[in-house]
Amino acid sequence: MKIYENEESIERELKVLDLERQIAWEEIKAVKEEYKEDFRPYNWIQTGVKLLSKYGAMILLKKIIK
Repeated sequence: MKIYENEESIERELKVLDLERQIAWEEIKAVKEEYKEDFRPYNWIQTGVKLLSKYGAMILLKKIIK
């Protein structure tokens, strides 16, 4: 528990806490936007295409080696 000597230190502490709260809120909003971007169908399709191309390359390599 902090002990404050005067009103100025209390006000300064309140300002610091308010700024920390605002920063945390902005970080939460940024994370939310990242998740929204990750779950868009375009990103799913892009990931699927990457996986299929890797799988196709492996099959092609197997056929070339045999």
